[in-house]
Amino acid sequence: MPYWLLLCCSVVIFFVLYAVQPLLALFAQQYQVSPASAGSLMTLTMLPLAIAPLFYGVFLNRRNLYRVLQIVMLVLAVSNALVPLCTEFWQLQSLRLLQGLALPAALTAMTASIALRFKGEDINTKMSGYIGSTIAGGFLGRALAAGFAEYLSWQSFFWLNSLLLILLALLIRAKTEPVYQAHTPWRGNIKALATTRIISLYGAVFCMFFCFAALLNYLPFILRSTYAMSSTKNIGLVYSGYLLGALATLITPYLHRRFRNVFALLGGVFIFYCATIVLMFYQHLSVFLIAFTCFCAAMFIIHASAAPLVNRLSSASASLTNGVYVSFYYSGGALGSFLPGLLYQEYGEYAFLTCILLVCLMGYGLIVLPQRLATGNTKG
Repeated sequence: MPYWLLLCCSVVIFFVLYAVQPLLALFAQQYQVSPASAGSLMTLTMLPLAIAPLFYGVFLNRRNLYRVLQIVMLVLAVSNALVPLCTEFWQLQSLRLLQGLALPAALTAMTASIALRFKGEDINTKMSGYIGSTIAGGFLGRALAAGFAEYLSWQSFFWLNSLLLILLALLIRAKTEPVYQAHTPWRGNIKALATTRIISLYGAVFCMFFCFAALLNYLPFILRSTYAMSSTKNIGLVYSGYLLGALATLITPYLHRRFRNVFALLGGVFIFYCATIVLMFYQHLSVFLIAFTCFCAAMFIIHASAAPLVNRLSSASASLTNGVYVSFYYSGGALGSFLPGLLYQEYGEYAFLTCILLVCLMGYGLIVLPQRLATGNTKG
């Protein structure tokens, strides 16, 4: 399977995950539900993503990763085509849950196949390219869904996405290009991951995506209530800050060359991540948009650094290493897409921002802690 095809598959798969996000306020009106209930459409998809990768990491240990990817894409295509046909909100929630159960198999298969095919410096480049494709998918999924809702219909985008998933799935030659990994005993895998540096890195990734999912999930509501932005198209355009922030991944290799200690780099970026949240307390649209762009940039640099780093630190199987990474990543997303929304509903935007700022500071602590322990052990 060509690398470019894997990236294309990644883009359209992330359409499925994020296309509903700019439409949450629209769904809240259409189905007559609260903002927190509408936010559950993201939570229900991310919750299986938080749990299932642990099992998929073991299940994929001796499976053809490309065949798994092909089957999952067809499942996503069918479920996505059914979304516009839902007449009740619980039906929509059920489909999102089904997609959440299918998505981790695709994400784990893609990241594990990259880890297996590329080694050394190549894995940094290829993993950064993959993360870039997820960023493109996240942005285009949100922006196109909002654009279709404004000018055509939101339903038409879901059908287009299903068609793209089917076409790309048919291009995967799973039979002629199998990618397997050697079987590794379960106990040895767990022991290889149970180190302070790896666990703290997973925890920091949890905090990073908790903050990111929270802000992007409730962004449409904040823009409507605080900044009086009612147009779905304009809300979609705000996500362009997400794309501008994504360009920061291009400087990540340069940052890695400047900082020999990647943990020190991650600590500095987490501080910057916190600072962007603090700026959002000043309720001015231009300041918010600048802070939002920098917020996205910080998240992408952390993600583009942490994903290859955990693969270098771990001697466990590629599927389990990446499966656990995906699990921590989306555990943060699942909680971030729901819990801060309850604070926002009850106490407003300041309480919401305070919550994600505290979690962001916790992520910084998890990055700094293993470095201090290592320094202390060296001195001792």
